[in-house]
Amino acid sequence: MTEMVYGTVPVQSGEPVLSRWWRTLDKWTLSCILILFGIGILLGLAASPPLAERNGLGAFHYVQRQAVFGGAALAAMLLTSMMTPQLVRRLAVLGFLVSFVALCGLPFFGTDFGKGATRWYSLGFASLQPSEFLKPGFMVVAAWLMAASFQIGGPPGKGLSFGLMAVICILLAMQPDFGQAALVLFGWGVMYFVAGAPMYLLTGLAGAVVAAGTLAYNSSEHFARRIDGFLNPEIDPRTQLGFATNAIREGGFFGVGVGEGQVKWSLPDAHTDFIIAVAAEEYGLVLVLFIIALYAGIVLRSLLRLMRERDPFIRLAGTGLAAGFGVQAMINLGVAVRLLPAKGMTLPFVSYGGSSLIAGGIAVGMLLAFTRTRPQGEIDDIFRGQKR
Repeated sequence: MTEMVYGTVPVQSGEPVLSRWWRTLDKWTLSCILILFGIGILLGLAASPPLAERNGLGAFHYVQRQAVFGGAALAAMLLTSMMTPQLVRRLAVLGFLVSFVALCGLPFFGTDFGKGATRWYSLGFASLQPSEFLKPGFMVVAAWLMAASFQIGGPPGKGLSFGLMAVICILLAMQPDFGQAALVLFGWGVMYFVAGAPMYLLTGLAGAVVAAGTLAYNSSEHFARRIDGFLNPEIDPRTQLGFATNAIREGGFFGVGVGEGQVKWSLPDAHTDFIIAVAAEEYGLVLVLFIIALYAGIVLRSLLRLMRERDPFIRLAGTGLAAGFGVQAMINLGVAVRLLPAKGMTLPFVSYGGSSLIAGGIAVGMLLAFTRTRPQGEIDDIFRGQKR
């Protein structure tokens, strides 16, 4: 009866959970994620041994840690993708609250590890970056608030989500972490646009961002130094950007060969922020384009599936998560080729990093949960019914 009324596949009575999960999952997106993780391990084998040698550790110390963190991230992704949207929302609210409290405590208990920005908690055996876990939770909470505003007599969800976004961006800018603040702002802006924001408000928001950037440039030496370095037409070959630019140029179309790259011996962040420079030097433009295609495939497939979704909360939350995932990859790649100022942002599922890997696994798991095929869940059924 359900398929006659809604034109969708009914839930099979008594179907096992794993069978239903596999049948409704977007397998192309899952495959792209697994391939990205495999590429991350491959590039970690190339990029991390020089750093391990400098730190007096085993050659594959960082690769082994990445495999452990990656395994935890994949497990979190798969478990989250099996949840219902309602359960994802509840866990996201809880995770957001915990991450927000942790973010507020950074000025008092955090550390900068000598990088000039207090973004982490030192746990001894590892470090924790609250902002990585805050992002997916915020996207879901903001989508929930916006969706609630569509209901008759509902709360002013769009205004509440804006206030929450502004507070988070201010806390991130105080670290300073302008890259993560830009991601939160962009993800919220995309959801706000999809929710039907008027153009004059979006224009005003763009003007506010420009004003905030000008204020940050005049008041933050950290921010001004990065902007000045980006605008300077001359690239100092002894800087990270200089090493990365030279590596990409040397790699050419097919690369210099596996293990033959030299940038990993010069870049301190070759295994994290500038992992794409190692890929470009040793494997060439071919691998870089393949990586870009994987990210584009994940975002586009997710958005296409969300376009058919009827539930406004699922549509908004999935759009915010997909946009944040894609823009983070774009920022990392843009910094490496000097299209954007240096941000200190990892490449999702490819760069080394415990917090970024596990938080990325949770975020993509949420996205997979929201894009699963559900009966009565496609928005085009409404238009079919109007035509009959």
